Amino acid sequence: MSRVDLTRRDLLAAAYATAGLFLIAGGAQLLRTLPSQFKMTMTTLFWVGEPSNDENDFIPNNESYWDKDWQANYGGVDDPERRNKHWPARFKPKQNPFYVALPYGEFTQNDALKKDARRVPWYRSGLDPLLKNRWVEIKRDGRSCFAQWQDVGPCGEDDFAFVFGKAIKPRNTFDAKAGLDVSPAVWHYFGMRDNDLAAWRFVDAAAVPAGPWTEIVTILGNNR
Repeated sequence: MSRVDLTRRDLLAAAYATAGLFLIAGGAQLLRTLPSQFKMTMTTLFWVGEPSNDENDFIPNNESYWDKDWQANYGGVDDPERRNKHWPARFKPKQNPFYVALPYGEFTQNDALKKDARRVPWYRSGLDPLLKNRWVEIKRDGRSCFAQWQDVGPCGEDDFAFVFGKAIKPRNTFDAKAGLDVSPAVWHYFGMRDNDLAAWRFVDAAAVPAGPWTEIVTILGNNR
């Protein structure tokens, strides 16, 4: 699959084109404004190509919730130890190395849209992908980092109340009881050495500032 690189200007143009007014059921409706409110949660590390073991509840990451060929489409294993700044040391990734997982996915086991997915703030009929590639701001120790939503977890895919509702804590009870997984690029950007608290919220693409997270922007849609 070929990769298309987006410039900062392309990213902003696309964001503004999809924001604003949409004709829904014969009338004009304004999509809910992002960003959402920050939520503080325990934050853990995961990466493309991470093998399954007891530390991640035996969930392999060669594929993601939305991409059955995640490792191949990314370009390899996003090794958290061998880094070239925010990139893996051994290759240039084909997708954004700044990515996260949150514990909600919009599909049933039969690949139908879940009923509560229609309550996603930016939902509109026919929007595809609905969740994949959405931007998230992570804040820790007064610093902000931006990343794209690329997988579902940690250890759950039905926690709508935490991801989109008013729940302060995730339903996850495994190990650190985390509500957010972050990539090695995010982990190293904050200088994290162990699981720790961080705050997150959704932001609109137009509000994402230029930074290492915009050098490569992931645009591949659902590939289940």
